[in-house]
Amino acid sequence: MNYIEPHAHMVSRTTADYEAMVQAGCVAVCEPAFWAGFDRASPQGFYDYYRQLTEYEPARAAKFGLPHYCWLCINPKEAEDAGFAREVMALIPEFLDKETVLGIGEIGLNKNTRHELEIFEEHVALATKHDLPILIHTPHLEDKLKGTKLIIDALKNARVDPSKVIIDHVEEHTAGLVLDSGFWAGMTLYPESKCTPARAIDILETFGMEQIWMNSACDWGVSDPLAVIKCALEMRKRQHAQAIIDKVIYENPRSFLSQSKNFKA
Repeated sequence: MNYIEPHAHMVSRTTADYEAMVQAGCVAVCEPAFWAGFDRASPQGFYDYYRQLTEYEPARAAKFGLPHYCWLCINPKEAEDAGFAREVMALIPEFLDKETVLGIGEIGLNKNTRHELEIFEEHVALATKHDLPILIHTPHLEDKLKGTKLIIDALKNARVDPSKVIIDHVEEHTAGLVLDSGFWAGMTLYPESKCTPARAIDILETFGMEQIWMNSACDWGVSDPLAVIKCALEMRKRQHAQAIIDKVIYENPRSFLSQSKNFKA
């Protein structure tokens, strides 16, 4: 089966993961900017990170014949210092013309604070100015529902085209809210948190197969870069037709990502 990995933090993975993904049928991988596992001390650290995402990581993936794309932002975990965040955001326009940049992301909320929301809104304005798709991170656990509602309200206030926005890390209590508002929804497959394959398939069977994708969001923590294809195999066990599986793991992400002029699959 061919599939697209639409959300993976490959800078934290080894080349063995690239090889395994290609062998499993991955035809493109997309990497949102995010937290490095520690707070960066200066805007220069982000400048180097953006170079890594736009220059070095695509070259590393290309050695295995795998196209690598990225999203750019300052993540919500480092957005509480609004002054620092704006210094970092001032660097982003320099990289938006790079041929593998898809849009702005993963922006969003972490602890649902006022400063996080301010920086989120400024990211949205940047994406709108450059007519770019947006990928959004929703908070964890008990903050997820509140954060998702805040995000949707901010997007509606900004009059953003919902078809160009994917709100990621949805779970049972937020998937309907996102989809009913016209946005795309992303489900993250984690072994210890977010969605297990069984839960993700339950969500698909409950809310339908339109405007939704699955991703591994694999990073430096406990995660699996092959989570999407493993979930596809679980869909087979539940007797889902191959056309439905292909829609979720390939056609849907291709449809959303193709809104970026740089994406080719």
